[in-house]
Amino acid sequence: MRITVLAGGVGGARFALGLREAAPDADISIVANVGDDMWLAGVKVCPDLDSLMYALAGVGDTERGWGRAGESERVAAELTAYGVGWPWFTLGDLDLGTHLARTALLREGATLTEATARLASRWQLGATLLPVTDDEVPTHVVTDEGVIHFEEWWVRTRATAPVRRFVQHGVERSRISHAAQTAIAEADVVLIAPSNPVVSIGTILGVPGVRESLEAATAPIVGVSPIIGGRAVRGMAATCLEAIGVQADAAAVAAHYGARSRGGLLDGWLVAEEDAAGLAGLRELGLRAAARPLLLTPGGPAAQVAREALALASS
Repeated sequence: MRITVLAGGVGGARFALGLREAAPDADISIVANVGDDMWLAGVKVCPDLDSLMYALAGVGDTERGWGRAGESERVAAELTAYGVGWPWFTLGDLDLGTHLARTALLREGATLTEATARLASRWQLGATLLPVTDDEVPTHVVTDEGVIHFEEWWVRTRATAPVRRFVQHGVERSRISHAAQTAIAEADVVLIAPSNPVVSIGTILGVPGVRESLEAATAPIVGVSPIIGGRAVRGMAATCLEAIGVQADAAAVAAHYGARSRGGLLDGWLVAEEDAAGLAGLRELGLRAAARPLLLTPGGPAAQVAREALALASS
């Protein structure tokens, strides 16, 4: 079975771990968000690609939810002493090794897809990591105080600065990578991970060619809700949804994506047991729908969520 997942961030990484356990013999491709990417202190940083890689490699910091386990920060302290970079955005020493290697490969002429494959080849990931585009589409946040990079809004302001809108700079000039397009076209199942619908999945969908590839896909497309009982599972999804006028509700997010039978993207939508009352409404939207436990805790529960998503896709 060939499974393609659209994912970003910690929620995407946890879902990917569960999927790998649930379908150990599957050929899994993960089309990842690159809107969080940035150049910092002269190196290319790709937070979502790295979160996915570290999690699948078993070297991620599970307590913090990001970065490498057993990390040190001596280089970051030196950069701060020199007044270079963002003092509130710490690059760990091991993590910095990844960014330096990626930057070297890019400077030598590799695409981001090629550089990602080279980095991933160090580990036994059980999946193929694919940036959705080789172009740069950094997410900027328009606030009352001006325009800042998404990571500054999220880390420095802790998502407290009022948001007017999110903008993926240069996205209109970007295009879906050949590898990501092929992964969608050749998939037997396409899954949308419970990642942030606005700045993770929304950024992926905003890249020209992605929606068209999904619309043309012969595989069923099933999404997993990132909202449980009216609350975001992780991060600032509720704040981001509010900024685009979408309620932090499982059914509202499904309506935001839309049913493929009616010009949207989804064939099915998996919600939490807490949101089972909305199943009838989801079916009226033209979606296959089911309610199951959705908390992506490590080990069995995350794998069971992935199994339920695959079961909904085959129903």
